[in-house]
Amino acid sequence: MNARTLKGASVLLFDFGGTLDSDGIPWKARFFRIWKDEAGEIAPAAFDRAFYDADDAVVGRVAAETPLAETVGRVARGLVEGIRHAADEPLAEKIAARFLADARERLSSSAVLLKRLAGRYRLGIVSNFYGNLGAVCRESGIAPYLSVAIDSAAVGFRKPDARIFEAAFAPLDCRPSDAIFVGDSLPRDMAGARAVGMPHVWLSTEETPCCCPEDPVIRSLGDLEEILA
Repeated sequence: MNARTLKGASVLLFDFGGTLDSDGIPWKARFFRIWKDEAGEIAPAAFDRAFYDADDAVVGRVAAETPLAETVGRVARGLVEGIRHAADEPLAEKIAARFLADARERLSSSAVLLKRLAGRYRLGIVSNFYGNLGAVCRESGIAPYLSVAIDSAAVGFRKPDARIFEAAFAPLDCRPSDAIFVGDSLPRDMAGARAVGMPHVWLSTEETPCCCPEDPVIRSLGDLEEILA
């Protein structure tokens, strides 16, 4: 795939976490950075275990209307308890507040971008999320520009499983070749899109090559319009 191939698409599908709420930096990496600032150094392996446990404890266990703040707060509290083996509400609140401030700023910028893109494409999200993606999209102001928002906890499949992408194709009445997927994860977003035959754009701060040498790589979500022009 090259830039010319992208011009025939009628649908743009996005990842959420790390893509629309951050310029290519996943939740784990952002929590890790904030943890080091607020609580000090920690071995990455120990942090990763605590984060994944905290994250897994929230997936599928929130009500559909749960706001982003509560979701992030639950992950932050679980992370603190997993590392400290005890609750520390002030630390969890600091971590969650910093994470939310960054995410909301980025989502505000993404809403402006999606508004422009919605004039040319049908837009959607396919995300490994917690069960409340729709509510989070509404509160962040991006829902009006979306034709579909697929939440893994709601449909029962997680990227890179082909079925979660197919759940977006059906309501959009489109083929994989009609859509472009934009995401920040090689093993979930890029590999999943490639497996279903969907063109894909990698949003990454890394210098690592994409899964397919000809795939576009962007360093900021704002660069997307340039490669779609």
